[in-house]
Amino acid sequence: MARTTSDFDLAGLRLAAGEGRRLDLWTRIDPLELGGESYAVSPAEIPVSFEVSRMTGHGYALRIRFAATLEGPCMRCLKDARREVEVDAREVDRPTEAGRHAPSARIPVSASGEELSSPYLKDEMLDLASWARDAFVLAVPAQVLCRAECLGLCPECAADLNEVGPEHRHEQPPDPRWAKLGELKLD
Repeated sequence: MARTTSDFDLAGLRLAAGEGRRLDLWTRIDPLELGGESYAVSPAEIPVSFEVSRMTGHGYALRIRFAATLEGPCMRCLKDARREVEVDAREVDRPTEAGRHAPSARIPVSASGEELSSPYLKDEMLDLASWARDAFVLAVPAQVLCRAECLGLCPECAADLNEVGPEHRHEQPPDPRWAKLGELKLD
């Protein structure tokens, strides 16, 4: 059975340079707030395919893949919406000493090594839950809709345009600039 974890100790794998592993882990993603609305992520325990490779000269190449469902109000009509979100995220962490480039790096690295430093890895301890949450948020569509063709709500009366149909209309108020012409009496 897979392990549920929020933090994962990469040092415990004891990988040699060039060696890699694939693990099946489980993690949680807390509810999200998007556009002022709360969205749940299901299932509560998400199965994650985790791949880790030890790079030559220190460092890790990491990859997670998983799928989860985002549940909450549709951003157009406010009815229940469910969207399946697939995540495939990669991270690289290659520590360097100040003022030196990584010994076998082919990519230029700044003196501080920030360009190849993962915010989710510290002292070979991976914050899997934070990485999974951030990767999930980046994969969520810009608009969470109940269906792609959702028409939303009428801006005048808040009627659900999916139910009232395309013939739903409101009489436009007269332009106030022309109101005085309505007072004219023509015989």
